[in-house]
Amino acid sequence: MTSFALSSSLSSSSIKPSLVSVRATTPSLLRFPPPSLSSSTPLRCSVASSRIGPVRCVSALTPELKTTLDKVVTSHKVVLFMKGNKDFPQCGFSHTVVQILKSLNVPFETVNILENDMVRQGLKDYSNWPTFPQLYIDGEFFGGCDIAVEAYKNGQLQELLEKALCS
Repeated sequence: MTSFALSSSLSSSSIKPSLVSVRATTPSLLRFPPPSLSSSTPLRCSVASSRIGPVRCVSALTPELKTTLDKVVTSHKVVLFMKGNKDFPQCGFSHTVVQILKSLNVPFETVNILENDMVRQGLKDYSNWPTFPQLYIDGEFFGGCDIAVEAYKNGQLQELLEKALCS
């Protein structure tokens, strides 16, 4: 039962991307390149105001981060991106999903999104879901707390988890 810890690595001379690495030891450590202001990917929004001028939104989901998130969500049957970890959830919604998964005796990994702002922001684009926790089952985004609770109550979550764990 490993929780993933997330951290950024910065070059001492400048902010340059470092290699992405994933270690399977406890605690696992995912290293991401720090955000680069010059290589940000534009999002779908822009706002113009006569008083402040144009405002451009940027995405924190870099190609390197996307590759790493792909590896994380496909390397385990169940992954929960949450505030805190399964032993110490740091918000009520994360706690609720952890309790659901524990009650079903499902092996799952957690990623503490509070440890890396780039990951927290990038995940919103990766899943196209604005809030946390975010539950991934068998490499696919399942939903947040409300969806997990509803699916748990009607039995769909148990069924999906059984299929995922047997495959």
